[in-house]
Amino acid sequence: MILRKASLFTVITVAFIAVASAQTVSKFRLQEINNTNQPWARWWWMGSAVDKPNLKKNLIDFHKAGIGGVEITPIYGVKGEENNFIDYLSPKYMEMLGYTVKVADSLGMQVDMVLGTGWPYGGPQVTLPYAATKLVIEKYQVQKNELFNKEIKTDPEKEKIPAQLLSVLAYGADGSYFDLTNQLKGNILNWKAKKKNYTLYAVFAGKTGQQVKRAAPGGQGYTLDHYSEIAFNSYIVPFDEALTGFEGKLRAIFNDSYEVYGTDFTPLFLQKFEKRRGYDLKKHLPELLSDNDNEIGNRIKSDYRETISDLLLNKFDLPWTKWANSKNYKTKLQAHGSPGNLIDLYASADIPECETFGSMPYDIPGFRREKQDIREGDADPVMLKFSSSAAHISGKPLVSSESFTWLREHFKTALSQCKPEVEDLFLNGVNHAFLHGSTYSPTRAAWPGWEFYASVNFNSNNTIWEDTSSLFSYIANCQSLLQQGKPDNEILLYWPIYDVWNKYDKGSLFMQFKIHSLSEWLYGTSFYDTTKNLMSKGYGVDFISDAFIKQAIVKDGVIVLPGGSFKSLVVPVCKTMPLETLKKLIDLKKNGAKIIFEGLPESVPGFNEYEKQNAELQKLIAENKNLTQPTSDILQSLSSENINPESLVNTGLKFTRRTLDNEKLYYLVNHTNKTIDGMIPLQIGNKEVVIYDPLTNQYGNAIVQKSDNQTLVKLHIEAGESLILITENAPSAQKWNYWETAATAIPLDGKWQLNFDKGGPELPQPATLTTLESWAKLSPQAEAFSGSATYTLQFDSPKVTADNWSLNLGDVRESAKVWLNGTYIGTAWSVPYKLNIGKLKPGKNELKIQVTNLGANRIRDMELKGIEWKIFYEINMVDKDYKKFDATKWDPTPSGLLGPVSITPLKNEIKN
Repeated sequence: MILRKASLFTVITVAFIAVASAQTVSKFRLQEINNTNQPWARWWWMGSAVDKPNLKKNLIDFHKAGIGGVEITPIYGVKGEENNFIDYLSPKYMEMLGYTVKVADSLGMQVDMVLGTGWPYGGPQVTLPYAATKLVIEKYQVQKNELFNKEIKTDPEKEKIPAQLLSVLAYGADGSYFDLTNQLKGNILNWKAKKKNYTLYAVFAGKTGQQVKRAAPGGQGYTLDHYSEIAFNSYIVPFDEALTGFEGKLRAIFNDSYEVYGTDFTPLFLQKFEKRRGYDLKKHLPELLSDNDNEIGNRIKSDYRETISDLLLNKFDLPWTKWANSKNYKTKLQAHGSPGNLIDLYASADIPECETFGSMPYDIPGFRREKQDIREGDADPVMLKFSSSAAHISGKPLVSSESFTWLREHFKTALSQCKPEVEDLFLNGVNHAFLHGSTYSPTRAAWPGWEFYASVNFNSNNTIWEDTSSLFSYIANCQSLLQQGKPDNEILLYWPIYDVWNKYDKGSLFMQFKIHSLSEWLYGTSFYDTTKNLMSKGYGVDFISDAFIKQAIVKDGVIVLPGGSFKSLVVPVCKTMPLETLKKLIDLKKNGAKIIFEGLPESVPGFNEYEKQNAELQKLIAENKNLTQPTSDILQSLSSENINPESLVNTGLKFTRRTLDNEKLYYLVNHTNKTIDGMIPLQIGNKEVVIYDPLTNQYGNAIVQKSDNQTLVKLHIEAGESLILITENAPSAQKWNYWETAATAIPLDGKWQLNFDKGGPELPQPATLTTLESWAKLSPQAEAFSGSATYTLQFDSPKVTADNWSLNLGDVRESAKVWLNGTYIGTAWSVPYKLNIGKLKPGKNELKIQVTNLGANRIRDMELKGIEWKIFYEINMVDKDYKKFDATKWDPTPSGLLGPVSITPLKNEIKN
């Protein structure tokens, strides 16, 4: 277990000694920060050109900043470093991996790794038979009484890689069908069409030809066929050998988002399809491949897509986890992008992982989101909940996230811009954040060091590293509590995936559920709209699939799943539902479960005996009309079942809730443009409440008003702030400090002494400022400077009585350490840039503020001078829009303390 700053743990220990002294204590505990609740980082090894001294330095840097573990992903290399490249899985590579694990363990850290290089899975061991596969069809027209005698082959211009001929099938205009495969002599067919015209369909297992993306030396090769367990078993052979002796030493094996493109087939697909769907697909290829949007074709397409999903789950994801677990590794999976049921796929791993990409908007005053520096984000809360829902219903305690990918342009991401993004992850079930990412960089590399093409880069070369431990501390403090107990979402919401699979979708058989194309499969659906409606009203929601409905039981009126219990299950309006799913829902309701239908399915999905099944479906609905009556008002229906929302959302607060032995934990965030102040209702009666601030580690018992059904808690949360509330039965002695403004704010004017402390390319000359403005305006040297500088101000103590003083730094670019009269107060790194600084001494006081800016101005200066630093293979460096990176187009980025700076006297409403 890792110990961080002594002062932090003094606060935590004191806090919960006080709580423990109460007659009845809360079950949730603030705990020492360990490597699981600290943030982790994806660690790019460029060219795997690593060495032991620099591995050790990088890991120590991570450890000191508060990173708990690394996820190693080898990628392409750095030009000029070719002699230092290490082939993946070579003895030298395994030596470096072993050393990394050893050093990490000595620091109390852990290590994950990708089972390959770059992404997706693939490499030199993937031979063509086991490479990603696609369905290739060649058609031939044969007239009646015509003799067809020719070689069946693919068009060499279209299919560069030889394809395997599997079947030749004849379809008559009258619907007749012949399988001619056994008449083949090699690839030559000699066959005479009698009495009618035929269309021949030649079915090939073609190869997509996709190579591993961003591969490292020794990791190049074809991507893997993810629908074949034979292919998977072949793929892991080199790892079985290379990882001998590493059993249990690595924490987890990681698999990135599914980016195996166009792979809609596997050589045994036709056999697997018939076994799973109950009919021979070969008889229905014309309907499957029809260019017309029609019911029969769409039903067969739905079956096809479902089969792909089944194969991905059962022939890759589940065997992958089984293999990893046999070596005492966990698995960590990004299922998004997969052509399958995301809930089931995420749940197949030990740690489901979601992803954010780009920048989301927030109304927080002072939160900057300049259009020229961002790409619009994909962190839709509904999308994020697929991974957390899978974890919650399957009983997986951790939900991870690839966080901050392309949050801003290179060198332009501030810590303050990370905070609301990671908060939205926490609010939607994530409790194990991964930074994306950090590039291994040796000391020999000139600034800015080795850089991955996708921003952000969290390492010691980046100026924001100076205060990044404050962000990491905040994340760890939140996660230390969010990893305890269980999620407390009361509603399950059925995902009608068959409605999506049943769409024509331009005839494509390969349907990916990607975060970058939500408009294609998520937006505009009743499922999405119901989710948003319920969440906006204050309900906690998790999603459920048909497979998990099958596992559900009822106990004491609640729905019990492997991961926990739920008060109700809502079925949104859907057109298609498997007959067995509806039967199970009705059975659950008969046994006391609260199942609420917004609509009833019109049909079963798929083609096999669908008319017979549809008749059974309608009969089932008719026979259970009293149980399946759709509601016209979902909120009223929930209320009538005594399932009530958290009305605190009416204030604008966002929340997530966890439970442990009948006690509740509320994580509250204010992303509005206003301060939220007043008595906030919690849907739990007769409770005392501890307030904990994960930013400052302050804690104390709240002022509450109790009733049988609710507890009202007095709160004051400024825009951009968050608090954690923990319920208990008896109060502790420590009370929450309710600071109130005692008088108006007092500006801190005067002469600021500015000294540049560290950074580059060179330290500008000191300056005296009477007006606070960007230091980039002071001189050419200051304009080019990225690093840290200290502002010092002498000021007289105001003649105002105060229990405490609040320091408001105004606009900070980008983070600020603060000292008052030589005593370190804290770091202001997020909006609002405020710190309580305690009492002032009579007479003169000295305020020191060390501000660190972004790396943008230094990189701009380098490019204006023609200094080349973009020396990386493959994609090299691109901007946020994946165009050529060019910082010469940038204006100087405002830097330093822009103010205005003021202090406000405070009085404490509660005296401890």
